[in-house]
Amino acid sequence: MTAAADKDRRRDCLLRFPEVRRRTSLASSTVYRRMDEGTFPRCKKLSVRAVYWYESDIEEFIADPLGYRAP
Repeated sequence: MTAAADKDRRRDCLLRFPEVRRRTSLASSTVYRRMDEGTFPRCKKLSVRAVYWYESDIEEFIADPLGYRAP
């Protein structure tokens, strides 16, 4: 797994929370619990009330949801 700082994010799409939930089929509480545990990609703050995830991080999680560990 490549460290987040080493990833080239120039072509990476930003996904908002509803899209992340749709792609992963996880409930909101599960997403936040797994982020706290380090088993789901961390979100980035877009504004006071909006967060996003990089699409490549979510795809990496979807490829191996049980083995995913945040860098």
